[in-house]
Amino acid sequence: MTREAHAFWLRSPGQGEIRAVRLPDPGRDEVRVRTRYSGVSRGTETLVFAGRVPPDQYAAMRAPFQEGDIPAPVKYGYLNVGVVEEGPDDLLGRTVFCLYPHQTGYVVPASAVVPVPDGVPPARAVLAGTVETAVNALWDAPPLVGDRVTVVGAGMVGCCVAALLARFPGVRVQILDTDPGRARIAEALGVDFAHPDDAAGGRDLVVHASATAAGLQRSLDLLVPEGTVVELSWYGDRPVQVSLGGAFHSGRLTIRGSQVGMVAPARRGSRSYADRLALALDLLADPAFDALITGESRFADLPAVLSRLTSGDLPALCHLITYDGE
Repeated sequence: MTREAHAFWLRSPGQGEIRAVRLPDPGRDEVRVRTRYSGVSRGTETLVFAGRVPPDQYAAMRAPFQEGDIPAPVKYGYLNVGVVEEGPDDLLGRTVFCLYPHQTGYVVPASAVVPVPDGVPPARAVLAGTVETAVNALWDAPPLVGDRVTVVGAGMVGCCVAALLARFPGVRVQILDTDPGRARIAEALGVDFAHPDDAAGGRDLVVHASATAAGLQRSLDLLVPEGTVVELSWYGDRPVQVSLGGAFHSGRLTIRGSQVGMVAPARRGSRSYADRLALALDLLADPAFDALITGESRFADLPAVLSRLTSGDLPALCHLITYDGE
């Protein structure tokens, strides 16, 4: 069994490289995984790549198997799907998801991997970490039957939220984005699409995922009295300004932060992190999620790919990284 692997590292903000690593022998309760696919989480990973994470958030932004420290040098990432080549009999040969960075192979505790259900293609399974974020958001503020719900921002997170909302009975979902090209993705997910200027008002719940102050303001403007905005955006070191005059106080509006680092309070007594991730993988049996994978590249090209994703030269929702033959 080969012990050689290669990993993507951020050498300095804006500069990535591939480094050789040697894997340890797996212990009794560990697995060795050969990576088949990883996904680039465009919002979070491009902020890390560009060095835009504020210092007071370095610890909060730490990925489960990160090496090094933000801002750099650091090995970062958390959407990894591979095959177990060494480990317990019940996992041997299984395709698994792990919150591991971009690396051709790795050794982790067996408890850190979750088997991918047979009905979920391995490439689609890289979305599990983002669907997990969407699950947590809807645990934080679950819609009621018949609610009018808007998602502001048709990026990777926003689209995952919209895809789940489309499953709720009687819930009318509209997703907003300034890019008219996202209308095709909204159609594939089974939700309505509109430019923010043309959005339907009177919304009971708005999920904000555009990572812009204008998007957050628009989210508040769309609410009915006593409505809620669930804030899923991560802004990095950018300041955010919104107007809390007007209807904010008189309408008793709510802005609720949601982040995947904690299980939603309403579920903490009954659901673990593993439960939440397993649920996300089960939900990925829906082929509609394939619309969120908008491009792919070889692992060897990842330094250039992340640079282009960060600059906006390469538009994407989830960009798939392939490893076979590396």
